[in-house]
Amino acid sequence: MQQSIFHRLYDMYHQDVFNFLFYLVKNRTAAEDLSHEVYVRVLKSYERFEGKSSEKTWLFSIAKNVAIDYFRKKQVRDKHAFTAFDWETEQLVSPVPSPEQSMELNDELSRLLLALERCSGDQKMVIIMRYLQELTIQETADILGWTTGKVKTTQHRALKNLRQLLEAQDGKEANSL
Repeated sequence: MQQSIFHRLYDMYHQDVFNFLFYLVKNRTAAEDLSHEVYVRVLKSYERFEGKSSEKTWLFSIAKNVAIDYFRKKQVRDKHAFTAFDWETEQLVSPVPSPEQSMELNDELSRLLLALERCSGDQKMVIIMRYLQELTIQETADILGWTTGKVKTTQHRALKNLRQLLEAQDGKEANSL
């Protein structure tokens, strides 16, 4: 692959790819590592890119697959980590985000991401692609290997679910005052 093609792809899309992965994994270091993995795969497979979709769609398909691989590996590691955890020498890591992480996201986005965690994986993926990454319905369908109808239906259900979750959050906050 020519260096100029790689640099062009990297310059045009690296921030979008990183943001997409960050929204999925919610860990800056992991998102950076996964972004690098995406571009390693791009280097290895650009010659096989047939141009049936846009380069952006192709990159996000790779990013989606890298994220899926990450979660599969993480699930296996987490399953075995409990039995291999040395309680005397290792410390537990709090699931609560650090102040630095909390400051990275504004309150509204934090509320949305918290509600998004309670949606199905498909709904979460569609919302991130459509609204946070601003991909079209067709691009989202191409990346996920779905029909545009399935993307629209999943998006509709996700938005309805998010609306209900956010309203429930607002109700809890109002009751606690």
